[in-house]
Amino acid sequence: MLKNEEDVIKLIQCDEKMMEIIKVASTLNLPDWWICAGFVRSKIWDTLHEFNDRTETPDVDVIYFDKTKIDEDFEKELENKLIKLMPNIPWSVKNEARMHVINNLPPYTSSEDAISKFPETATALGVKLDKDHNLVLTAPCGLDDVFNLEVKPTPYFTENKKLTAIYEQRIIKKNWKSIWPKIKVHHISD
Repeated sequence: MLKNEEDVIKLIQCDEKMMEIIKVASTLNLPDWWICAGFVRSKIWDTLHEFNDRTETPDVDVIYFDKTKIDEDFEKELENKLIKLMPNIPWSVKNEARMHVINNLPPYTSSEDAISKFPETATALGVKLDKDHNLVLTAPCGLDDVFNLEVKPTPYFTENKKLTAIYEQRIIKKNWKSIWPKIKVHHISD
């Protein structure tokens, strides 16, 4: 049973494929970088559902924060570097210093700030290796919802009414309950 941050870190450390992906991403030496969202959440939900096989995620989200280079072409160069190192991984690299424009939101102050503003609390997670190569987890909205198999909007999405529709559309599009039947989906109107 997963109870805390240390349990999640141990869970990921014991997964050779996840650790290989994290180590490869770390070779880019990006500022304020994390692998986030479904990469972490899916591992937790797979474990809590006692799945023997890994649920494949549609992409491995590598984010970073660098105000000095907000060129989308540079992100594509980084993705191509990762693809050369691990071609079978669906890499996605995004600089959170520019993503607020895409999402029509106020600027983020860091990658963790961006993660805290993801649509769902269970997805607002990230992992990386620190400068000493220790695995680090961030969960700005906490771990309770992901552990309790609950999909809820982050505070940012409940406070901002124009984002309500985005959250509700994602819930329908992602259809997570078809993969992880034990989860409980909360709607903003609940």
